[in-house]
Amino acid sequence: MNVLEAILLGAIQGIAEFLPISSSGHLAIAQALMDLREIPLLFDILLHLATLAAVCAVFRARIAALFLAFARWVSRRSTEADRGELSTIVALLVATAITAVIGFLVKDAVESLSPFWISLCLVATGIMLLVSGKFAPKKTIASPGVLQGVVIGVAQGVGVVPGISRSGSTISAALLCGLDRKAAGDFSFLLSIPTILGAFILELKDADTLTGAVSIAPLVAGMLTAFVVGYVSLKILLGLINRGKLGWFAVYLVPAGLALAIHFAGVF
Repeated sequence: MNVLEAILLGAIQGIAEFLPISSSGHLAIAQALMDLREIPLLFDILLHLATLAAVCAVFRARIAALFLAFARWVSRRSTEADRGELSTIVALLVATAITAVIGFLVKDAVESLSPFWISLCLVATGIMLLVSGKFAPKKTIASPGVLQGVVIGVAQGVGVVPGISRSGSTISAALLCGLDRKAAGDFSFLLSIPTILGAFILELKDADTLTGAVSIAPLVAGMLTAFVVGYVSLKILLGLINRGKLGWFAVYLVPAGLALAIHFAGVF
């Protein structure tokens, strides 16, 4: 792998990890359409670490606030102002636990999903974004609780299916639960931290031998690109969420998914 290839793969990782277009679905379809050579495991692990760093950089102030609220709760110095942050921590823990259980149960099934069904899942993601974007509850809540954690955790569990966007499903579920747009976007990406970290740990655990030697220059170039592109993509998406523009992605997902489904069905 040369530096240019590493930069290209890093850019794809940075875009697809956060935008609600399903990175796993696009990767699976790309592998079906083209004869892609396998990405070295070490490179894949480090790209995930770079996108995790991008989330932490964007939400550094909020993450610090959550840790401080937790520390005050442990030391029994919590204030009324900490209630929202503590509620968010509980919701994150609940959602992460539910996602882990669902992911474990459906892991084998989703790995054998055909490109045809993955394409239809892209269509489903587009429709989901359109519906959630039109939903406007009369009263919104600023902080998620246990109930929201359960619903969003289930949505993220469904998001392990290739073609179903993790960010799209969690943001849509948060909006349908009554969270305001900013809270929905923030919670979705705060929830991505343990998700990406868990995937990183699993990949690292399975890496008995890191085959596919990659020199230092491509590794650094890929990681920096994934971090920068991921940071920018995340900032752009948060802006679109706050303006209620998630449905824009349906303009791409629905026709692309239908065209790919027709192709994989053998019509053309």
